[in-house]
Amino acid sequence: MPHPSSATPSAWPLFDLVVRTPRLTLRPARDEDLAALVELVRAGVRDPEQPVFLFDWDLKPEPALAREFLQFHWGLRANWSAASWGMEMAVLDQDGVPIGMQGIYGRDFAARRTVLTGSWLGRAHQGRGYGTEMRAGALALAFDGLGAIAAESGHLDGNHASRRVSEKLGYQPNGMETVAPRGEPMPERRVRLERAAWNPPVPVVIEGLEACRDLFGAA
Repeated sequence: MPHPSSATPSAWPLFDLVVRTPRLTLRPARDEDLAALVELVRAGVRDPEQPVFLFDWDLKPEPALAREFLQFHWGLRANWSAASWGMEMAVLDQDGVPIGMQGIYGRDFAARRTVLTGSWLGRAHQGRGYGTEMRAGALALAFDGLGAIAAESGHLDGNHASRRVSEKLGYQPNGMETVAPRGEPMPERRVRLERAAWNPPVPVVIEGLEACRDLFGAA
């Protein structure tokens, strides 16, 4: 049986989807990407003392960290449907080296035309504007490629990098939820970007979308 990440484009056309920005290439994570990305996670993606994610998936001990990281991404492929999909894209730098991941998710996208995004970068690659550029790539895919009407995101109090990216891209406050990533309540600030306010900060090129548009419920 063929390896899942070597499937022919006609069987799984998402493997031919590519989003390019001036410094980055985003593509649905392949198994060879995941191996390198696990190493990035092991090296650290944030200050361990600062809650950043809704749960501390990146701080799990081995071998659980690597196993659950792989299972999560394999599960996204296995459970994909046009009614409920999630795509985690490997973010590659100009040398083709994975430096982080940019996620984009849709539920009932055909009707709601709304996406949710999330991301992370290896600590060695932070502070260079990559976070804004990679989310811009995901937003271009959503708005210009799939015809979304809105994109939503959120950040925990203290996650200043995520907040700044949202502000740069024009997101507006969209309420608050109470979460407990470490067993204690804390606010998650929700933000939303409407299509009319989308102003790409960098040029974005999307390749291979037509062959997989129906998989997103955007046919």
